[in-house]
Amino acid sequence: MTLRTKARPFCSAALCTCSLVGVNTGVLAQSADFDTHLVPAGTLRIWGDTYMSSVVLAWEEHFRRYHPDVRFENQLMGTDTAIPGLYTGKADIALFGRESNTTENDGFLHTLQYRPLQLRLMTGSLDVPGKSYAPVLFVHKDNPLDKLTPAQADSVFGCGQQGQAAPARTWGDLGLGGEWKDNPIHLYAFDLESGTGIFFLHALQGDSKKMNWEIIHEYSDQRRPDGTSYEAGEQTMDALQHDRYGLAVSSLRYANGNVKALALAAASESRYVQASRETLVNGAYPLTRMTYAFINQPPGQPVPALVKEFLRFVYSDEGQKVVLESQGFLPLTKQDAAQQVILMH
Repeated sequence: MTLRTKARPFCSAALCTCSLVGVNTGVLAQSADFDTHLVPAGTLRIWGDTYMSSVVLAWEEHFRRYHPDVRFENQLMGTDTAIPGLYTGKADIALFGRESNTTENDGFLHTLQYRPLQLRLMTGSLDVPGKSYAPVLFVHKDNPLDKLTPAQADSVFGCGQQGQAAPARTWGDLGLGGEWKDNPIHLYAFDLESGTGIFFLHALQGDSKKMNWEIIHEYSDQRRPDGTSYEAGEQTMDALQHDRYGLAVSSLRYANGNVKALALAAASESRYVQASRETLVNGAYPLTRMTYAFINQPPGQPVPALVKEFLRFVYSDEGQKVVLESQGFLPLTKQDAAQQVILMH
């Protein structure tokens, strides 16, 4: 656990390389929900997020039932490698388990003088580490608070922004009375330079970083002496269950009887919802995370035929069923998947 007192480097993704899938020959198959197109045989190079390895391999296995002469070269060594692979011409598709950052966007733009095509790929998981799980706000079980809006959360974590509510520093500022009214709110969060931390920060404040840094206790993934992982979300939850006046960002994976998950609403007049697979897929939960695919599509030129055909499969019912069966990432809605195909036209 750390209080923010000095700059620290961004967390890097674990390295992993996926093996080459072999080649078979055969006739073009057909699917009830995937309208296959004839494409030239070739090799599709996919770079990016390590934790997508299993679902990518499953997509490839299913895709080759329709296009058995297509080969795949996977370099899933981490999201940080994805965009450089794309603008250097070494990758055809770049997979992201988080939003791209300014360095990545500018690197592509400065090299090629245009921006890549960005597509939604999958919904982040509910509670699986490494698979873009949705942050959840928790309070101690004794706390009477049961819901928040992101604006209220921003008033707690932030320093106050022009035109917004004054900073909330005590539980009374969030409407609680009695013993809670004058007690300060203690904050426990992911390292706000990690992928999950950056997402949470942006969800609250957009491009601003006017956070109440001096009182935010930040946690990053650690290794225990026995070599097992002590994930940041587990650490924030451990801190919260011993602090009646705490507010923690964590994951449902680490929920226990000593803490309580808060329902969130996009705005005060909106419906408050708890994080669940259903509310993540339909986008009702305000802190739903998304994963992305990036393509190098020069202005005025079509998406390469093989890239488009593979992604059309990914967005088909069969491709989205593969996601659902992966028991980690979650599928897109049918409408959202169809919209990604339209963007490739």
